[in-house]
Amino acid sequence: MLSNNEDWDWRFGTKTSYWSSGVKELWSYRHLLISLVKRDFILNYKQTILGPIWILIQPILTLITYVLVFGKLVGISTGGIPKVLFYFSGIVLWNFFSDCFGGTSNTFRENSHIFSKVYFPRIIMPIAVTSTQFLRFLVQLFLLLLLIAYYWLFRSLPVKFNLMFFSFPVIILLVGGMGLGWGLIFSVLSAKYRDMLNLVGLGLRLMMFATPVIYPLISVPEEARWVVQINPLTPLFEMFRLGLLGEGVVSVGSLVYAILFTLITLVSALLLFNKQGDKLIDLV
Repeated sequence: MLSNNEDWDWRFGTKTSYWSSGVKELWSYRHLLISLVKRDFILNYKQTILGPIWILIQPILTLITYVLVFGKLVGISTGGIPKVLFYFSGIVLWNFFSDCFGGTSNTFRENSHIFSKVYFPRIIMPIAVTSTQFLRFLVQLFLLLLLIAYYWLFRSLPVKFNLMFFSFPVIILLVGGMGLGWGLIFSVLSAKYRDMLNLVGLGLRLMMFATPVIYPLISVPEEARWVVQINPLTPLFEMFRLGLLGEGVVSVGSLVYAILFTLITLVSALLLFNKQGDKLIDLV
């Protein structure tokens, strides 16, 4: 006969909590996380002719479009940064954010059949999506670094090394954290309200124009600059370019604002996701 005081590895019940998954529990599911990342990466390029090369083809085609449209036709100034480097740095970082946001916002819609059959920490799924997108980002970042090296060596691009270079890994984590946080929030909302998924797609397209992806912050007229500066992604993109390319407009206040916004969003999203996760299984 089992004692009532006996410890259990798992305990199921009707109650939910804001912090249902601890670090120890998540670590025990690390092999599942690795398997999901492998599965997502393989499925994205299964039965394609070029396979993982699409990781590079997509941003390169986008880069060509931006250079021709915004660089040549519209004539948007990129300051002292070559147009190819300016646009590609924005494309790479924006793709990372939008893919994390869009991928995690579908968590319950795409995995309801799994959630209803087997238990594991639900947060594993969005973490797996973000990890997969991070691997894609690293490949694209490597190409960006090769382009920077090419311009330094063969196009006489002045080397503008500064201490901000060491900040760009932190910026990457903040951008990924913001994408994950907003994705978790909208995954809960889209599970209840299906039309929220349409809002995610529209919101991402509009948000890109409020983020210095295709233009530098300094080129925005001062009377309209506050619209761009209220976007917490703005100082992160400017800092990313400042660290890698040596040009960007960032203040301490705007950077602190972006960091606090990201941390508050991510923590709030985790609490909401944990609290509502099991309740939403019957709705999707």
